Amino acid sequence: MMIGAFDIGGTNIKYGIVDDKGNIHFKSHVATKAQEGGVVVVSQIIALVQELQKAYILDGVAVSTAGQVDNLEGKVIYATDAIPGYTGVHIKRELEQAVRLPVVVDNDVNCTALGEYWKGAAQDSRYFLCMTFGTGIGGAIVHDGAVYRGASFSAGEFGHMTLYPNGKICTCGDRGCYEMYASSRALEQKAYEHFEGGDSLRGLFSEAKKGEKKAELIIDQWVSDISLGMKTLIHVFNPSLVVMGGGISEQGEYLLEKLKAQVNQQIMSSFQRPLQLKFAQNGNDANLQGAVYQMITA
Repeated sequence: MMIGAFDIGGTNIKYGIVDDKGNIHFKSHVATKAQEGGVVVVSQIIALVQELQKAYILDGVAVSTAGQVDNLEGKVIYATDAIPGYTGVHIKRELEQAVRLPVVVDNDVNCTALGEYWKGAAQDSRYFLCMTFGTGIGGAIVHDGAVYRGASFSAGEFGHMTLYPNGKICTCGDRGCYEMYASSRALEQKAYEHFEGGDSLRGLFSEAKKGEKKAELIIDQWVSDISLGMKTLIHVFNPSLVVMGGGISEQGEYLLEKLKAQVNQQIMSSFQRPLQLKFAQNGNDANLQGAVYQMITA
């Protein structure tokens, strides 16, 4: 069984061929024509499927995408202006009509979680949280091996918990949201300020690892903000595992040990025993695999 798998982001569409065992036979990417709108982005997927069909006999199409998604209808129910006009786009219907194949569609962080559950860091955990750190903070809740979606398919918006009341203005219109302080973008801004417009996030971690006190203080404050949000999530959901994805996983044990120390310091002892913190193992591949996992288990 060969599935055309796609991961739609605001910058790139990553895509490939994944079989029903989770093996990736081919993968590539193209720039997302995001500013041309959601309808154009769907037309990109249609064109890519048709191109793949010249080389492979496809049994279906599995799509991971940014935005809140009704996975039953395969429809985007809410998306930011990163892809204008994406809200309301019925991806499943449009693709099925165009390529005459079965299609599944889901939110990208849900797909990350299921990809890591199937083939990555969460293989031994049926109750876990998945968090992705990038421009914002995405979340997914896996309960007894299945994604918990909420009453309107929007569960897991961890980035919009209030961390600091009356704090920084968030893109959602509220103030003090978690992602304004604990996302990778928030730390990148701190790095930019630290280097007075030069160097990068990687440079900040490089300095901190060499013992530069100011760089380490910036990172420690960021870790403290991440841990404050995790404390709430852990006390609410009592997971056995929190899987963390995004660029932060590149920092390995240096960052993971800081996170473990801060989180264990803040949560009640009764929540510590079953809990593990891990970085995601499969990177962008997890989104492709998670989308396919939903097709083969539907």
